[in-house]
Amino acid sequence: MPIRELPPQLVNQIAAGEVVERPASVVKELLENALDAGASRIQLEVEEGGVRLIRIRDDGHGMPRDELPLSVARHATSKIASLDDLEHVASLGFRGEALPSIGSVARVSITSRTAEMMEAARIEGDGSGRYSSPAPAAHPKGTTIEVRDLFFNTPARRKFLRQEKTEFSHVQQVVERIALSRFGLDLRLTHNGKGIMSVAAARDSAGEDRRVAAICGQAFIDNAVRIEHDAGGLKLFGWVGLPAFSRSQADLQHFFVNGRMVRDKVIAHAVRQAFQDVLFHGRHPAFVLFLEMDPAGVDVNAHPTKHEVRFRNGRQVHDFLFRTLHQVLAETRPVVPGGGSAVTTTGSGMGPASHGFQSIRSAARPPAGIAGVQAQLYSVPQPGAAGMQGVRDDVLQETPSAPPMGYALAQLHGIYILAATDSGLVVVDMHAAHERIMYERFKQQLAQGNVPVQPLLVPERVAVTRREADLAEEHAAELAAAGFELEHGGPETVTLRAIPAALKDHDLVRLVRDVLSDLTEHGASDRVARAIDVALGTSACHTSMRAHRRLTIPEMNALLRDMERTPRADQCNHGRPTWFRLTMDQLDRMFLRGQ
Repeated sequence: MPIRELPPQLVNQIAAGEVVERPASVVKELLENALDAGASRIQLEVEEGGVRLIRIRDDGHGMPRDELPLSVARHATSKIASLDDLEHVASLGFRGEALPSIGSVARVSITSRTAEMMEAARIEGDGSGRYSSPAPAAHPKGTTIEVRDLFFNTPARRKFLRQEKTEFSHVQQVVERIALSRFGLDLRLTHNGKGIMSVAAARDSAGEDRRVAAICGQAFIDNAVRIEHDAGGLKLFGWVGLPAFSRSQADLQHFFVNGRMVRDKVIAHAVRQAFQDVLFHGRHPAFVLFLEMDPAGVDVNAHPTKHEVRFRNGRQVHDFLFRTLHQVLAETRPVVPGGGSAVTTTGSGMGPASHGFQSIRSAARPPAGIAGVQAQLYSVPQPGAAGMQGVRDDVLQETPSAPPMGYALAQLHGIYILAATDSGLVVVDMHAAHERIMYERFKQQLAQGNVPVQPLLVPERVAVTRREADLAEEHAAELAAAGFELEHGGPETVTLRAIPAALKDHDLVRLVRDVLSDLTEHGASDRVARAIDVALGTSACHTSMRAHRRLTIPEMNALLRDMERTPRADQCNHGRPTWFRLTMDQLDRMFLRGQ
């Protein structure tokens, strides 16, 4: 078959295959165009899941009459004019493919008016790539785009669409994400004439909380920490769900880069790593996060749908996200309810998320092990018949309130500690709580450079590639800091002479190969750190208080005080909750008091 130039209509339909997958794809492109046009109010009407009709009306800048035909021409855009513009893209759309692609698989009409125009102008397309000349029309400042009968002229593609309910659910997800990306936007959605969603512009932090709650659920806001942090030209802000609010699916994860919703492996790995020792196995964190950075540092032209991006310095972005989230999770501490904090939220239900949280920097911790707990025993008398009041009178002669975790009252079945606070009752799983305390102490020792190393009686020779052998030599100092002594034993061999003592029971040959493979692929590896974390978790579990061990009241109080000083004390290192609170209001409701 001879080489020939493709007709414009076919070119547009091929482009549509990349850009327009389903009605939700059309909605995304048109909503983003409206935002780029400066819209503060958008109304979206959808019929039959978007197959029959998608109508978007905005109050943006509008388009002049003579630019309407250009808006549906391929590769025509007002958003970039040079390579430099492309490398600093700040708009959501810029390829100039959306409208001509949509117009090749649907009937499209565009009505628009600028503030300077006496009357609006309108063009109509029949799906063949041809459009009418601009005609006068009535319309306020802004633009309305109607897309009818999607895929009417490409029946093979229409067959791949799902049921109306499914297609509309995809549309609704797009609309919700757009609503999250722009808090100053007033956005309304109707389906088959029925109002589905209406969110008003958020003018303050309370309004932002309400909008996130309307889209992600009030329970998310009740169980999330609001964060804001910037460093090195990067700024991260938003909401991070507490570990106790983890999900069975990754269905409540929204990440935006410069206002653009993205999916990215660097981001996903950084978040997963930050949560790795506070989530139960198989659970997923929930978050709504916004990363702001220099547009020159991110390539948004990596994928036709612009869902995926490439960072020019992925390691910097990864480390910034990991450190920020890791620190947020480490610094959440129980506080006296009502005490408040700059980055806190107070939950309303039972469970660990019903505490208040506050950043607290603790003093030096006591020695490890139960001996360390016993060495810090407080001189608190057995309450006996005096109960909580007796404990408070003897201990808090000058302080009017109990500490966040309260004071121990009793031990239940050798498993749970019951403690009274000013606002109610705290129940602590003593083994899970002590496990976290021990785990964090072990990690602190490692962070101080105290990695116990065990020399091998018989050095282990490991066959590797030439590149991996060179990397082992290049990264010898880093590996030694982690407890590995590796020598370049030959062109395709390394010799393992010492290992971290914590990993003596691991498959070390496999671990070495995996680490060198990571270095080859990514230039870095966290496998050793993760393996050591697992080993430390096992050690913490084995050295922590066992269930059914009888504790004295002073021992219980010492554990409560340690919890208040320990990072991530709300979960054990397996992700299980360590405590929850019952407030007096909740207890009163249970017993119908005051009703």
